Amino acid sequence: MHTLTHKARAYLDARRGERVTLGDLARAVGASPFHLQRRFKKDLGMSPGDYQREQRLEEAKRHLTRGRGVTDALFEAGYGSVSRFYEKAAARLGMAARDYRARGRGLRIRYTTFASPLGEVLIAATDRGICSVKLGAEAEARFAEEFSAAERVRAPSALANARRAVLDYLRGDGSLATLPLDVQGTAFQRKVWQALRAIPLGETRSYQQLAQTIGAPAAVRAVGSACGANPAALVIPCHRALRSDGGLGGYAWGLARKRRILAIEKRGRA
Repeated sequence: MHTLTHKARAYLDARRGERVTLGDLARAVGASPFHLQRRFKKDLGMSPGDYQREQRLEEAKRHLTRGRGVTDALFEAGYGSVSRFYEKAAARLGMAARDYRARGRGLRIRYTTFASPLGEVLIAATDRGICSVKLGAEAEARFAEEFSAAERVRAPSALANARRAVLDYLRGDGSLATLPLDVQGTAFQRKVWQALRAIPLGETRSYQQLAQTIGAPAAVRAVGSACGANPAALVIPCHRALRSDGGLGGYAWGLARKRRILAIEKRGRA
């Protein structure tokens, strides 16, 4: 990361909740607004203004997960009003603020588990779309921790279509690209996840290529972290991200599964 971007980000981090204009920030770090904006966006994939909005949203999320009331959480994060939050940021939170509070408190999430060629699969969904897909023997335990305060309802019939789509896909017969999602993530994470979903079936991209795709060529490591934070395995195909040398890189659900999924996709494309 360029020194200028590092200084600008540190300045903004120290003033969370405050309104810092691009001009104020440029004067503080000794650069022209134009140069700062371009450098910042190149390194982090977003403008200083977007970064402030993202930090404000993250601050609101921290307060909400600690059980603070919605109004208190939003004002403490620097939003001028609750209506301002819902006008500008609510859609980026994923679930509504009241649903996000304290790990899904007050939210009803349907889920199902089933056997697959990759071992156990868990799919969970809100009324708006899939919010979690996990693999392996600990899938249900991880889901329960992620949404510990939500009402979790086992509902295989409600998720029958999603289950069928996943099993068809794992047989090499189908795609998961059209399944609706309702996931939580930062602006940067969502850019990475969208880029992953845009990779055609049977193809891969390097972390470097993904960073270039989202307009942040210097953020290769952050792209890898966003892949690791993927809440919906398979549906958000982070398995399609590889190292620049063609190596598999990492995978939250194990490299053996990653290798097998890629082989399934190649067969499905043939």
